[in-house]
Amino acid sequence: MAGFVNRENRVPHYQKLFQEGGRHSVRQWNQTPKSKVLLRPYLVILFGGFAGSMYMMGRMVLGHKTWFGKG
Repeated sequence: MAGFVNRENRVPHYQKLFQEGGRHSVRQWNQTPKSKVLLRPYLVILFGGFAGSMYMMGRMVLGHKTWFGKG
C-alpha cells in the first residue's frame, strides 16, 4: 500500500506526451512506449481471425467443410 501512497505523479508526463503526439498527428493509442507491445498481438489476432474467416467462407461456398483437403 505504501507504493501507491508515495508514488510519483505521472499525469504531467503523460499529458505532455499525449499533447506532443497530437501535434504530430499520432493516434492516442499509439503514443506510449508500451503501445507497440500491446498493439501487435492484438492486430495479428484481429486480422488473422478476419483472414481465417474469409478463407473458410470461400471454402464453404465451394462445398468444403474442413480447413484442408476435399473432406
